[in-house]
Amino acid sequence: MSDADQQPRLKIEPLDIGLGLRQQACEAIKRAIMAMDIYGHHEDIRLDERQLSQDLGVSRTPIREALSVLEQEGFVRSIPRRGIHVVRKSKREVVEMIAVWAAIESMAARLAAPRATAAELTQLRALVDAFRDDPSGHISEYSDANMAFHRAIIRMGDVALMSSLTDTLFIHMRAVRAVTMTQDNRAQRSIADHRAIIAALEARDADLAARLVREHTMGLAAHVERHGGFLDPPVAPRRQPQCV
Repeated sequence: MSDADQQPRLKIEPLDIGLGLRQQACEAIKRAIMAMDIYGHHEDIRLDERQLSQDLGVSRTPIREALSVLEQEGFVRSIPRRGIHVVRKSKREVVEMIAVWAAIESMAARLAAPRATAAELTQLRALVDAFRDDPSGHISEYSDANMAFHRAIIRMGDVALMSSLTDTLFIHMRAVRAVTMTQDNRAQRSIADHRAIIAALEARDADLAARLVREHTMGLAAHVERHGGFLDPPVAPRRQPQCV
């Protein structure tokens, strides 16, 4: 089996040729990237225009245009003589992104506390109650519910710019949380933290809700600082000079 056959492949559906192809291709590729486990291995994820063209059922022109848009949005990177690759962040960059997410979500929780509706709070609680107190047997499902929980809080802040800013961080936050959720009993602690956040929102305590959200997310930053070696590729050993 060749190296190309072992590369991760995007799960992607053909496009409806009756609609704008560039926009459709951009959205389809973005959805597929966001669904990938981009930190589950050290190898770069290279996107092949020809393969994407075949998978989406369109010519390479809208694919090329879509990849250009995605590069501007920070999802992919063009590397000379190596092609288009999905962007992966270093440990330092991920820690910085988590800090930015924590700031945005904390403010969203503060704004949401006095005006969250009963329906919104019920939906938040449903994301937690579906897993009881021990989601360890359903880590993949809980990881998705966990990100849905945090994105819901940001939406509840009712500031569109907050949602759009975190959309660009989502691919990395989702992938990092998916890996770390299996480490150091983080899934069980996450459930407890989420319940406390919901209680603060239900009590309309904006200060407490903001603090709990910030501390919860910055706990992930601290964890990545300690255990985030998986984010950086292994360093190849230096060749020792040989005596002649």
